[in-house]
Order: sequence, then C-alpha cells, then structure tokens
Amino acid sequence: MKTILITGGAGNIGSALATKLSEDINNIVVIIDNLLTGSLYKVPKKENVHFVKSDVNNYNDIVPVFGRYNFDYVFHYAAVVGVKRTLDNPMRVLNDIEGIKNILSLSKNSGVKRVFYSSSSEVYGEPFEIPQNEHTTPLNSRLPYAIVKNVGEAFFKSYYQEYGLEYTIFRFFNTYGVNQSEDFVIPRFLELALNNEPITIYGDGLQTRSFCYVDDNVETCIKAMNDKNCINDVLNIGSDIEMSILDLAKQLIAITKSKSKIIHVPALEEGDMTRRCPDTSKMKAILGKELISLEVGIKKIMKYYENRK
Repeated sequence: MKTILITGGAGNIGSALATKLSEDINNIVVIIDNLLTGSLYKVPKKENVHFVKSDVNNYNDIVPVFGRYNFDYVFHYAAVVGVKRTLDNPMRVLNDIEGIKNILSLSKNSGVKRVFYSSSSEVYGEPFEIPQNEHTTPLNSRLPYAIVKNVGEAFFKSYYQEYGLEYTIFRFFNTYGVNQSEDFVIPRFLELALNNEPITIYGDGLQTRSFCYVDDNVETCIKAMNDKNCINDVLNIGSDIEMSILDLAKQLIAITKSKSKIIHVPALEEGDMTRRCPDTSKMKAILGKELISLEVGIKKIMKYYENRK
C-alpha cells in the first residue's frame, strides 16, 4: 500500500497522473489544489482518491494534510503556469517558492521516501544546444517562471545534500492532453480549427516546440518512481520531434480538415523562446516504447471532445 500526494492534482498533468495511479487499488492518492487554474471535474472520482482544497504556498493550510496522511511519495506539481499568466502575474509566480519550501520541509519531517518536482523546459532559456540535454545545457532564462523553477531544482538538490531527502526532477516540455486548459497552444488552435475560425500566430511562427501527449508523460513519471536509476536525477519529459508553431497550425488544419486561415500578429516582447527540443535519451530508456504521435494525440482529444457533447 502506497500513499501518494499530488499537489496541483486538479491540473492537466496532475489529474492524469492521479487517474493512472488510482488504477492500482493499493495506491491511496491525495490531491491538493487551490483551484486557481485547476478544476474539480478533472479530479478522478474514485474511492482511493481524496481531494483537499488547499494552498501549498500557505504552510498552515497544508500542515494538517501531512498530519492526516503518512505519505510515501510526493509529486509537487502545483504552480502558476502559462506564458501569458506568468508574465502578467510575476509576484504570484515568485510566491510559488514558498510552496516548494513548504513541501520539502514537511516531506523531510514526515518520512517521505522521495519527492518529485515538475520543473520546466523554460529553465533552459534561449537554446545553447539542440537537443537540450539535462546536464550539458546551461540554465539561462531570466523570466520569473523559469527562475522559480530553477530555484526549485536547487532546493530539491539541497534538501538531499543536507537531509538525505531523495528527489527526481522532471523538466516538462509542452505536454498536451484532454484536460489541458484552452489558453495553451494545442487546445486553443484545435478549438479554432474545429470551428473553422482564424488561427492567430505570434510573429512569423518559426519558433519551434515539441509536443508530448500526456499519457507518455505520466507513464514515464510513474516508471521513474520505481526506477532506482532516476533517484536524485533530472529527466527531460517530452517529445524530441521539433516543429514550428506555423507547422503545428498547418497540421491541425489538415487533421481536422478545417477551413481556418492563419493570421500573423506582432511577436511577443518576451517569453516566446526561439527553439525548444529536448534530449529524451533517458526518457526513452525508461518508457521503453515509441511515443504517441501528434496526429494520434490530436485525434484522441477530438474523440474526447465529441464524447463530451
């Protein structure tokens, strides 16, 4: 029997992780979320899943949760996310450092075996090398969101050095799925394409990203929980197929057979890095299978949308 805490478990990746972990009846999954960007409908409705509305950035708010449960593992996924949201709310982003400190302190003092941290590809900043490797690419972004993720990584490593609390750091590259908020690029473009509405792209659209379907993300993270080689290590979690945002829009139009037109607007002043593509050697070794293609992933979301109507 394992008792597992997921902070931010009402979000896109956290809820998918909770759903997958809850399939094992020997797991008790506890979700903490303040529902700032998460939604209750994403939380799996199962007997072995318990939801607590709480703010990890408030120490007194989450102490009782650690007092009630004896957690074996903690996945710290709670954070302010989204390029526009993080640029518009820099102080709220910086406050997430408190949540990192709270989770680590409580985990250290309550016998948690290992903590898992959702870092981000944003820590890499502008590309120094492609693909971006966990240990050879410098972390050079100056944006508040990336700084907080980088500080978080330092805290997790320091808690191991100082107290022996083991960790695994996941650097997530664009992960999409059925529960992703509509202010992220794939669900936003997909919704526009399905409605034959114009798709707006910032700048020339030649900035690149790679897109990982949420099932591959979650399966890798769960396997990492049981893999001794992932202890006290950093893992890129994403797809190594690099594509431009312009090509993404064109592919979505083709897959949906849409009549949408592509419209270019002025580039963002900051936060829109020129390239993103991870070195996924470690991820592939852990996952042990081919990743879900973009076309298959998009069709999964389209089917979900149809069934939801």
